[in-house]
Amino acid sequence: MHDTKPLLANSDFPAIFRKPLEILQINLGYRCNLSCVHCHVNAGPKRTEMMSRETIDEILALADTANIHTLDLTGGAPEMHPDFRYLVRAARNRGIEVIDRCNLTILEEPEYADLAEFLAAQQVNIVASLPCYLEENVDKQRGKGVFKDSLAALQRLNRLGYGRPDSGLELNLVFNPQDAVLPPDQHNLERAYKQHLQQHYGIVFNRLFAIANMPIQRFGSTLVSHGCFESYLALLKDSFRADNLENLMCLNTLSIDWQGYVYDCDFNQMLNLPLGAAANPQTHISELRLDQLQGAPIATAAHCYGCTAGQGSSCGGALG
Repeated sequence: MHDTKPLLANSDFPAIFRKPLEILQINLGYRCNLSCVHCHVNAGPKRTEMMSRETIDEILALADTANIHTLDLTGGAPEMHPDFRYLVRAARNRGIEVIDRCNLTILEEPEYADLAEFLAAQQVNIVASLPCYLEENVDKQRGKGVFKDSLAALQRLNRLGYGRPDSGLELNLVFNPQDAVLPPDQHNLERAYKQHLQQHYGIVFNRLFAIANMPIQRFGSTLVSHGCFESYLALLKDSFRADNLENLMCLNTLSIDWQGYVYDCDFNQMLNLPLGAAANPQTHISELRLDQLQGAPIATAAHCYGCTAGQGSSCGGALG
């Protein structure tokens, strides 16, 4: 796999600085039941990295100290972590909102047969990847049979109340482009998704998040192999919108990897860009100084243009 970090290092991206911390995005490990082409984590069934219970407890302690209102759980497939339910219960008992970055197909695995019911009982906010509403495109990007399993999972979630008005159970879907292009208008795409999924499969959901693919890890390597890395990076830079800078998720979010090291965002984590200025050493959660966090510089590189291009992009969809 091609390492794209050296290709992103020399960047003129504007300096940005931290606001008060509100959200912890936690990568519980790289194990996943899928190996998606667009995956910026390079996750898959053979990955063995997994967060320890000790680190999970340190995260909960940090959440208490910093008055965190949201834990955003990701992976891999975060649900495959043996302490996933322990962490969810502990956070919900504290009144903290929990977001599960779910690939949907995990809900159809026999050993996770009761997972959907658990998520509903804990009122977990589900953000589910469905990169297209057409079977051919989804299976091309994520693997044969993924679309059918995703639909079955969505229908199961709908039966539990997810995505339905006044249920309190939020179900949001995520779109990623198939190719080296920016996502289309999120509002119009959401309308098309809702119409197609309702009409053909009786599926409902709350919102669609249109997220740009980052030129890192598996997707970045694919760009290099196809000879279009530079053109994609040029597209991101040429589409830069300064007004997106005020809404970047890295301003109020910390990303924590499976070993407990802290980063400015999930993408920086995958590039091993340390918290703050690039010259700083890695910071472990046990060493984090909250009093020095607000106003601190955020480490940036050329991939940051992916979050500010066009309508903007974050883990919560378009910024503009």
